[in-house]
Amino acid sequence: MTPEEFRKYGHETVDWIAEYMEGIRDYPVLSKVRPGELTASLPGSAPEKGETMEAILADFRRVIVPANTQWNHPRFHAYFAVGAAPEGVLAEMLSAALNVNGMLWKSSPAATELEMVTCGWLREWLGLPDEYFGMIHDTASTGVMHALAAACHAADGSRSSLVLYCTGQTHSSVEKAAAALGIGHVRKVAVDGRWRMDPAALEQAVQSDIVAELRPCCVVATVGTTAVAAIDPVKAVADVAQRHALWLHVDGAYGGPAAIVESRRGVLAGAERAQSVIVNPHKWMNVPVDCSVLYTRRPEVLRETFSLVPEYLRTAEDASAVNLMDYAVALGRRFRALKLWFVMRAWGRERMAAMIDAHCRWARELAEWIEADARFEVAAPVELSLVCFRHRGGDEAGRALMEAINGSGFAFLSHTVLDGRFVLRFAIGNHQTTREDVRAVWERIAGLA
Repeated sequence: MTPEEFRKYGHETVDWIAEYMEGIRDYPVLSKVRPGELTASLPGSAPEKGETMEAILADFRRVIVPANTQWNHPRFHAYFAVGAAPEGVLAEMLSAALNVNGMLWKSSPAATELEMVTCGWLREWLGLPDEYFGMIHDTASTGVMHALAAACHAADGSRSSLVLYCTGQTHSSVEKAAAALGIGHVRKVAVDGRWRMDPAALEQAVQSDIVAELRPCCVVATVGTTAVAAIDPVKAVADVAQRHALWLHVDGAYGGPAAIVESRRGVLAGAERAQSVIVNPHKWMNVPVDCSVLYTRRPEVLRETFSLVPEYLRTAEDASAVNLMDYAVALGRRFRALKLWFVMRAWGRERMAAMIDAHCRWARELAEWIEADARFEVAAPVELSLVCFRHRGGDEAGRALMEAINGSGFAFLSHTVLDGRFVLRFAIGNHQTTREDVRAVWERIAGLA
């Protein structure tokens, strides 16, 4: 491709992106294709000779876009709603053009040092201690595996006897990480009436395992659980962890960014005592997927766990140079800090905080609308920007309602099960979502009911 051709198709692509973002409400949120339909529409083998960009872009619009669930849609309310701000999209383009691998400081000083700077900026926004070392992973699932690996290394013993503590509301990635790392035991600690970890039950579980001659190793507390956005009592959990020398990991992947709002900083109360904390800028800070920040007050343990430097990766740089490959499994590292830098600079803390605060206020307002309708009930406390509710007609009525709203293309909701009952989840988090969008979706749900 010549520079002239690149300019032509680059402008065409940016024009399409701008039109897509401007007219995104015209797209059905959930794709209407059936399993295998896209596969059947594409050739079974790659072309022997290269095709034109006209043909490739035309097929992108004709085949790929209709088969895509529109995660960047303002009425995407499933899972945890996310958003990719235009500034972050432009940063992704530049990152792809630079195409660096930030494994070593020498391999990309800009990628390494900008990652240190942006993680420091975010740490300040969240009110976390200056001593925390931060680095960017793709997802919280990867980050928690690294945190738990460091916890195992710090425990310094047979992994088959180690015990990890969490709750039934903890994200499934924690159990996956425990299985992958060979942690012998995972204890599901009881929760209270608000779906939060019960510190007294944690203390009892730890003492029982000590009597059984097992080795309590780490505990995972969550700020904004996936099912209901419950906020574990991190301070009380930290007390237990400190008494028994447990590694405390705080999963703030979803709820952590709420601390950017001064009046909501308490959501991370106690996290300053944790050995590791995760926050996902790609969940509630408008940074395109993927961008998850892992903080730790014990970077030396991460380094002891993962540093393995063959001769071909040795460098003679100043001792102050950070080689991020020493703190993680991955050698290849994308320039993810660039999009975080773009978004944080373009939005600023005040605007970011105002958006997050508005999402939380709209969630509480939505809960009031739900409670005012005798056919529905709110199923869990509204702590952040997620509302869990159920149809009083029963599980089948709830499922039918979710299928109807999702099938309409107007909005996309997901579900969970609480106390054996089917519950709808309405998550707010996209930067383009307005109060009018939230109201319109609720009115559509009420009408379908």
